[in-house]
Amino acid sequence: MAVDERRIAVLGAGKIGEALVSGLLSSGWRDPSDIVVSSRRAERVAELAARHDVVATLSNAEAAAGAALVVIAVKPQDIAALLGEIGPVITDEQTVLSVAAAIPTARIESFLAPGVPVVRAMPNTPSVVHEGVAGLCAGAHAGDAHVTLAEEALAHLGAVVRVPEKLMDAVTAVSGSGPAYFALLAEAMIEAGLLLGLSREISTQLVVQTMLGTAKQMRDRKMHPVELREMVTSPGGTTIAAIRELEIAGVRAAFLNAIQAAMVRSRELAAGDASS
Repeated sequence: MAVDERRIAVLGAGKIGEALVSGLLSSGWRDPSDIVVSSRRAERVAELAARHDVVATLSNAEAAAGAALVVIAVKPQDIAALLGEIGPVITDEQTVLSVAAAIPTARIESFLAPGVPVVRAMPNTPSVVHEGVAGLCAGAHAGDAHVTLAEEALAHLGAVVRVPEKLMDAVTAVSGSGPAYFALLAEAMIEAGLLLGLSREISTQLVVQTMLGTAKQMRDRKMHPVELREMVTSPGGTTIAAIRELEIAGVRAAFLNAIQAAMVRSRELAAGDASS
């Protein structure tokens, strides 16, 4: 089957997969007729077709055949079965982009014909509101054109950074798991607001908007975190009193240890250790 240069297949259109479809369409980068999605459930197939006006199917092989970019967006435990289905129809004229966490490119390549270009990405959950960030790396047969195609597609979910594959576990630990760290911090700050007498609604609004605004300052104004912290921290004031308590509690060291632990676990999962 000839490859359609505009065709994109999204296999396993869950939250991240559907967010990608939404981003591709809302930007005008692709038309509904350029996109095909797959799902294991008939009701989900019907829902995706109705919501986005794209072709939707229960057959992964049917969706993948002839697509220039084949996005694998299933859970890691389902990837072997999916690759077994699509392996016979994928050619080296296509690009396979996997967003399945912790699955090395070499494992994906082992299911495919020799020479098929594979690109691996680790997007995070803010991708569903198109404010995510994804680490991106090339497999053994992926050249710059293949990585660029994957990068252009993922840019519709947020920012994209290219890294060597050996650093993908670090990307997973920092940004893949990162939303959970911020959610834990937000939870703690909201509870502190309750302790100080604020209502849950007001405390939540204060914390969430403060996190959003601080992130935008660092991103849009390219402010270093130290610069921003020092801007808020006046001598003998409230902020330095709070920072002192956080340093005494070892918060900085706890984050270093936690993110390192996440990287170690990512490596274990990549090596096939699903225990503990």
